[in-house]
Parts: sequence; structure tokens; C-alpha cells
Amino acid sequence: MKRDESWRPSASTANLRLRAELLKKLRAFFEARGVLEVETPALSRAGVTDRHLASFCVQKPHAGNLYLQTSPEFHMKRLLAAGSGDIYQLCKVFRDGEAGRRHNPEFTLLEWYRLGFDHNALMREVAELVSTLLPDMVAEPEYLSYREAFECYAGFNPFSSSPADCRAALQEHGISLPAAELDYDSWLDLTAGTLVYPALGEGGITFIYDYPTSQAALARIRAGDPPVAERFEVFLNGMELANGFHELTDAKEQRQRFEQDLKLRAAHGLPPMPMGEHLLAALRSGLPACAGVALGFDRLVMLAADADYIEEVIAFPIERA
Repeated sequence: MKRDESWRPSASTANLRLRAELLKKLRAFFEARGVLEVETPALSRAGVTDRHLASFCVQKPHAGNLYLQTSPEFHMKRLLAAGSGDIYQLCKVFRDGEAGRRHNPEFTLLEWYRLGFDHNALMREVAELVSTLLPDMVAEPEYLSYREAFECYAGFNPFSSSPADCRAALQEHGISLPAAELDYDSWLDLTAGTLVYPALGEGGITFIYDYPTSQAALARIRAGDPPVAERFEVFLNGMELANGFHELTDAKEQRQRFEQDLKLRAAHGLPPMPMGEHLLAALRSGLPACAGVALGFDRLVMLAADADYIEEVIAFPIERA
């Protein structure tokens, strides 16, 4: 009879040692810059309202539901509003339904916030961190606006086009179209995920910045023609590594965005989520001007180890948990 080997870790000892070495270098990077390491709760009474993210719910009879956090963002901003100064955190986060070659429902996230930074300054620091941890892989960073990236790899301007342009670009590249009708943001996400993002970061790190305002999430919006969200994403070898914002500090506008998220969730048949009232209170109290970014640490280890699957760099993926 074949022996059951599922108790064993999926990552090699060499990759676990590499992971530990990267953690040590990462902490040294932030210590040298005077950024404080913090810890915040994994469980919260607030859940993420973004319709593209699904939280794990922990049901507590007679006490209300708790949610495993998809990001430590809300709690970290509460620390910032309370006067913590620059902070970073390495933590486990949880996203339901995310499993695959580069996804595990439980994964390690590095998130940090820098007072007085905008998204441009934070992009430069992200490049410094990645080049410190992956010195043999990162050449001079490339910076492309969202519009430039679409025009280069999808062939149209996403700010002045329509779903028809997305469909035409996908069909031109032999990509099957979804049967269901999508809103324009969903068409842009599909086009970006199949035509744009996989082409980025070959031989060096690529930053995409100035997203459509409809994809601002918790980022500030900069006036212009068109206005844009001061948000960026980071790619290396076609893999998304990080997502960052010049952070929104207006409590009223943030509440409006949460409420719009909940309307979109309802329209897509998704369950409602309790808003982050503690975060909104922190914003009303006064969140200092800052920029923040979340970086998938497991993916960074994948790049360092030249691994094709996330299970090669974490000890026990969900199948072996």
C-alpha cells in the first residue's frame, strides 16, 4: 500500500531557508529606515466591501460575525491616526476562493505606510526594497501609466473606449469571451489580466500607475482630464507583486465609496459586509498624509527561488493544512 506523504511540507528545506533569509533582509531594510514593525488583529467585526474580494466569516452565536482580514489596512490606518508614525507589518491574511498556481487562501502579506510620501515616492521605495531582496533580477524600473500600458499591449486608450474595444482586442488575440455581459471595469480587468499584465516586468520591475477613478479603492483621486486614481501596481516577470495608494484621508468620501461597494455587491448577488466604522472614525480624527502599499511576500519568494507554484515556497498549502 502506498504511504501517505501528505503530512510532509510542500516546500523544500532550501526554499524555507531562503524564505527566512529574505525575511531577515526585509526587516533590516525597514529598521535602517526607522519604520516600526507592528501587529494587528487577524479577526475583525468589519469586513472588506470590495466585490472582488471574499472574506472568511467566523460565526459567533449571540455575538455577531467576525471576519478574517484580507489585509491589515484598516487597523494599520487606525494606528497611523493615533500617532504611530511610519509602520510596516508582515502578517497572514485570508481570501476565500483564492487558490491556484500563485494563490493560497492563507498567505503572507507585507504592508507598510510612509508619512509624507505620495505614490511616486513610495514606488521608488518599493523598487529599492525589491532590488535589495532580488539583486540579480531587478534592472532599472519601468514606469507606465495605466493608459500607456493599455495602448502598448491592448491597442486602445482605456479612458476613451468601451466594452467593444475590449472584446475586439481579446478576440484579436484568440481569447474566448465570457458568456455573461460585464460592466466596463470588469472588461478592463479581463483585458488587463490577459493582455497587459502578463507582458509586464520582463527582465525588470514595472510600475503601472494612474488608474481609472472607478478603480480607486482607498486611493486619492487627482483632478485632470481625465481624473485618475493615485494608485499603482507592481509587476515582475508578468507576476503582480504589490498594490499601493496615495491614501485617501477624507472620511466622508471613504464612506461614500464603501456604500457604493455595497450597492455593487448587492447588484452581483454578493452578501453585504459591515463597513469599517472604526476606520471611518480614525479618518474623521485625522489620518496623516501618507502612502501605503501591500506586497505579496510569498510571490516575492517564488521569484527568488525560481518557483512556478506558490506551494513550493510555503510549508503547508491549503491542501496540506
